[in-house]
Amino acid sequence: MIWFTYAVPHVKALHIGCLMLWVAGLLAMPRMLSRHDHATRPTDYSRLRHATHFGYVWGLTPVAVLAILTGGSLIFLREVFTLWLFAKLVLVALLVGMHAWVGHTITAVAETNGAHEPPDALIPTALICTLVAGILLLVLAKPDLGGLPVPDWLATPRARQLPFDMPSR
Repeated sequence: MIWFTYAVPHVKALHIGCLMLWVAGLLAMPRMLSRHDHATRPTDYSRLRHATHFGYVWGLTPVAVLAILTGGSLIFLREVFTLWLFAKLVLVALLVGMHAWVGHTITAVAETNGAHEPPDALIPTALICTLVAGILLLVLAKPDLGGLPVPDWLATPRARQLPFDMPSR
C-alpha cells in the first residue's frame, strides 16, 4: 500500500481534535466578549481583554488553521469529491466567517475605547451551534444530494484550456 493510506487515520484524528478545540473556542469567545463591561475595575477589564485577545490570536486561530489544513488534506487523501462535501465546505466557510467576526469584534472592543459594545452571546452562539450541527449532519449522514438542481456548467467537465498560459518545463 502507499504510505499515505496509513496516514489517513492519524490525519483524521488530528483534524477531529483541532475541530473540537476550534469549535469550543468559537463558543467561548462570544461569552468572553459579552463580559467586556467598562463598569468593571480597569485591572479586571484589562485582564479580560488581554485574555480574549491572547486566546484568539495564539489559541483559536492556529487551531482553526490546522483544522482547515488537515481537513483539506483529507479531501485529497480520501479522494472525496461529492456534493455533500461541497455543501459542507460552504458551512465551513460560514464558520470561518464567524471566526473572522469574532476577531473583528475583539479588535473593535480594544480599539474604540468603550465606543463599541459587543453583542449578547446568545445570537453568535446559536449561529455557531447551527453551523456545527449542519456540518455534523452532512459528515455523518453523507446524504445523496444528487436531486438538488445544479447548473450544467458546474456538473460537467468542460475540457477547456485555462484562461492563462502555463509555463513549460
